[in-house]
Amino acid sequence: MTDSYKIAVIGCGAVGGYFGGVLAHAGADVHFLARGQNFNALRENGLTVKSIKGDFHIKPVQVYDSIENIGACDLVILGVKSWQIKEIALQLKPLLKTGTTILPLQNGIMAADELGSEIGYDFVVGGLCRVFSKQAAPGIIDHFAFEPSVEFGELNGQISNRCRVIQSLFSAAGVKAVVHDDIQAELWRKLLFICTGGLLAVTRSDYGPVRSLPQTRQLLQGLLQEIYELACSLGIKLQDDIVARNMAAIDKFPPDTNCSLTRDIWQGKPSELEYQNGTIVRLADENGIEVPINRFIYFCLLPQERRARGLDN
Repeated sequence: MTDSYKIAVIGCGAVGGYFGGVLAHAGADVHFLARGQNFNALRENGLTVKSIKGDFHIKPVQVYDSIENIGACDLVILGVKSWQIKEIALQLKPLLKTGTTILPLQNGIMAADELGSEIGYDFVVGGLCRVFSKQAAPGIIDHFAFEPSVEFGELNGQISNRCRVIQSLFSAAGVKAVVHDDIQAELWRKLLFICTGGLLAVTRSDYGPVRSLPQTRQLLQGLLQEIYELACSLGIKLQDDIVARNMAAIDKFPPDTNCSLTRDIWQGKPSELEYQNGTIVRLADENGIEVPINRFIYFCLLPQERRARGLDN
């Protein structure tokens, strides 16, 4: 990596704002795309990150409201919502040059394919992040739990030099960065966990009450087991004890912890429902697998999701 290594962060919310902010704070050349009030706040007041690992403030911020104004980059980090990937994929072309790498950090398992089918798989690596953060206000990110990490890998399973470069970049900024030779398995590992956010949305409860009440704890464990069995049927290599490990991790969360999908649904916003529990139901139907708990959650949340998207009749 050289001093001229240029990074674009598309979306400066909970994910892009946190990881892009950490990189910029460490001295990396980071260029943010933001819109509306967030763009104005970043341009006028800079970026504030409140974190359990330490607060920091960046000003000025290299922020733009147009992709074209950013120019070609070496690394493009996508921090938008999963359902925005299809819409934004073709808009990324002004950022591309020979050797550009696009790192999607979306929830779900579909982002890399949606990007690759539009702009070419050679630009894309599979990726995910693990962080509990939210946009507290325009220009302000709140990282409130969990040790953040980014994980990524080539879609063909090779350990490439470009992944090692990205790993070094994040590591130098103090972020745990892991390169995988089976990124699909890692994406499924995260999907299995984040689908619990749908149960929180249905019960209108944080993890504390859901894990403590025997009836909802049974639903929580059953939801995870369904996804594990579906993944195994599709040839995804997951650990045999992954359900138990997820339950143990959830038991350690602060009681008031929840998920981004949960908050979006509670607030009446469009959510990633189709890319989480909806994906589980779709793949289960395609492969003749029963997932009754995930199906119930998905069906219960569909009316509100449609209303949030202006599709309610």
